[in-house]
Amino acid sequence: MPTTTARTEFLAGVRAELPILLGVAPFGMIYGALAIGAGLPRSAAQAMSSIVFAGSAQFVATQLFATGTPGLVLLLTTFIVNLRHMLYSASLAPYLHKLPRRWKWLLAYLLTDEAYAPTILHYRQGEVNHGDTESTEMPDRRHWFFLGAGLALWSVWQVSTAVGIFLGAGVPPSWALDFTLALTFIALLIPVLTDRPSVAAALSAGIIALVGAGWPYKLGLVTAALVGIAVGAWLDRSRTRGSDQALIPGAAGEEA
Repeated sequence: MPTTTARTEFLAGVRAELPILLGVAPFGMIYGALAIGAGLPRSAAQAMSSIVFAGSAQFVATQLFATGTPGLVLLLTTFIVNLRHMLYSASLAPYLHKLPRRWKWLLAYLLTDEAYAPTILHYRQGEVNHGDTESTEMPDRRHWFFLGAGLALWSVWQVSTAVGIFLGAGVPPSWALDFTLALTFIALLIPVLTDRPSVAAALSAGIIALVGAGWPYKLGLVTAALVGIAVGAWLDRSRTRGSDQALIPGAAGEEA
């Protein structure tokens, strides 16, 4: 692997995140305005962006808060919505498992959809171009790429939330900023649909989300997330089991 520095990796992560930030900024403004409209105090709305730092969960929690949803249902719903981060963590774990604990905690906090997509592509591209860095003596500094992408996103999310809180209901509906949310997630989704399990998970979750769009308490979204995770995990496990059996001498002959 060509020699890289922490600085070059960090800046590469920031650059990779820049196109995504064009969609994140209006997304944060919408959240800030929505939070104020739902009756959240300004400090609580901003604190949610700083502490929770999960756009989808913040939107769902704010909407449920506005409708007077019981606290337990609100917590359970946002927990399920964020279950996808466990899959992100499992995907990145092979690349990050040797890092000190302080790095793992920091990167776990910065792990979002928008930071995960360019980071996992960066790791995978590195494997394609240069092989496994663990088999060489060259230090792997690609976690600095993750840090750059995550911090760039975090900074823009905080600022855009503050702008939305300040503007409140003053954001004209004609701006149609909510449309950027769909575009952003489509842009994140397409590059990572590289195998059968991920495609099946996306399709099954999308179908359930459409069918359950009118369900109360955002149950359609929750069900879609669970179905997508279950389908993707089942297909991935089946693929792994098939690969393991293919490596066992005589397994194919015995099945025949």
